[in-house]
Amino acid sequence: MFKRAIAICCLLSICLVSVPVEAGKIKSILKGRHRTGQPGQGYDDTMNVPGQPWGVHDKERPEPWVITPPTASTQEKSGTAPSDAVVLFDGSDLSHWQGGGEDAKWIVKDGYMEVNGTGSIQTRESFGSCQLHVEFATPVEVKGNSQGRGNSGVMIMGLYEIQILDSFENRSYSDGQAGAIYGQYPPLVNASREPGKWQVFDIVFEAPEFDEQGELVKPAHITVFHNGVVVHNRATSLGQVAHQDPPQWKAHAAKLPLTLQDHGNPVRFRNVWIRPLTGYDSER
Repeated sequence: MFKRAIAICCLLSICLVSVPVEAGKIKSILKGRHRTGQPGQGYDDTMNVPGQPWGVHDKERPEPWVITPPTASTQEKSGTAPSDAVVLFDGSDLSHWQGGGEDAKWIVKDGYMEVNGTGSIQTRESFGSCQLHVEFATPVEVKGNSQGRGNSGVMIMGLYEIQILDSFENRSYSDGQAGAIYGQYPPLVNASREPGKWQVFDIVFEAPEFDEQGELVKPAHITVFHNGVVVHNRATSLGQVAHQDPPQWKAHAAKLPLTLQDHGNPVRFRNVWIRPLTGYDSER
């Protein structure tokens, strides 16, 4: 019990980096999150949860951060992001994006951005483990087949690709169709909508870890929902994306920019947001 008390005191002292706000609320150092500041409820005499410093129903356990959840999009209108998300594109401008070391030059109109042959774009900010929401639409006018039809990609950290493709009644190689972890895993199912319809990727990405010698300690894990349907369930990444070659691991920074790919097709994007992942009982 004494060790448990020490552990709890240490964790609570970390939590005190948060900033008090109005009406007793406690604001996180991350935007869009707060705690109510209300007294904890529960017990102080229960056995510990296995592997944790907290007792079962521990009244001293930190309160989960409160956020405003997102609203869903429709075909006609974009939804809103959760309050603690970094909104990378809200339909107005490309201020969060660059391409080739310059400002991004994709078309922006009517609440979406569109690939226009000026090259792939990357976020100005870098990210590691995250929850990522991307809405996209392949062209209404169907041109080409297989990989030549509505091709783009969501490149997490610029290295781990979730494929965008018009896969509605369009056969391609399985590990390169819409929703694939490119070159590694086909989606569990093909959940594609018809061309021109807005579609959604919701991605949970756990970044890989490397030791000081650049050796892989923990591979990346990727969960993907395509139009609300799970197509990858914590799949273990086999390495960085490659075309016609097996994936390989190469050490990289803990955080890197997100890339949206220009593959020569006028794919559209809207309502792009990202949330850094934090652990249980996080001080952030």
